[in-house]
Amino acid sequence: MNKQLLETYFIMGSQDVVGDPLFVLEAALQNGITLFQWREKGEQCLTGDAYVQFTKDCQTLCKRYDIPFIVNDDVELAIRLNADGIHVGQDDVDAKKVREQLPHKILGVSVHTQDELQRAIQDGADYVGIGPIFSTQSKKDAKKPAGTTFLTEAAQSIPTLPIVAIGGIQPEHVYDLRQAGADGVSIISAISKAENPGEVTQAFRKENERFLQQL
Repeated sequence: MNKQLLETYFIMGSQDVVGDPLFVLEAALQNGITLFQWREKGEQCLTGDAYVQFTKDCQTLCKRYDIPFIVNDDVELAIRLNADGIHVGQDDVDAKKVREQLPHKILGVSVHTQDELQRAIQDGADYVGIGPIFSTQSKKDAKKPAGTTFLTEAAQSIPTLPIVAIGGIQPEHVYDLRQAGADGVSIISAISKAENPGEVTQAFRKENERFLQQL
């Protein structure tokens, strides 16, 4: 997997947005996100036909802007829509089984410990998500903020593995997180709840560019 895909990785479901989620997604796509994960979970999330239709609408937008479309957790739907990939957490479906079902798709796995990291690699993960780095309100079941210690350990122990940082991340955090070993950042509320999601997306992109310029 190309690590550059993780630079500005937007995650969103309808429950994360006050207004029109498709407006927010398109603004993010127009202004520089590199990967999109559809994550329809939690209170007030869509169900039934609306759930499926919203997924299709998000995928259509991503195709229009040539940005890979990742489904969170729902393997059956990822297969049905021929999504570009899937992301699973430790409490979701088993990553090894997902790899068997989707052998040629992008597979992301959330990890919090060295054991989980090693297992994700054995299961065939293309990248791992590490966090929450900071406190976040986007996930009601989020673990306590972990800071960058494990992120740096993971990056140093397996330098070839693509790693994305997640959890409470704002544009001003990007440079330090990239220095700590992240190949990019995952963003939910900083973009989804912004008054101007396109402007915030640009800010994330520019901070990634600032880091890359000093390499």
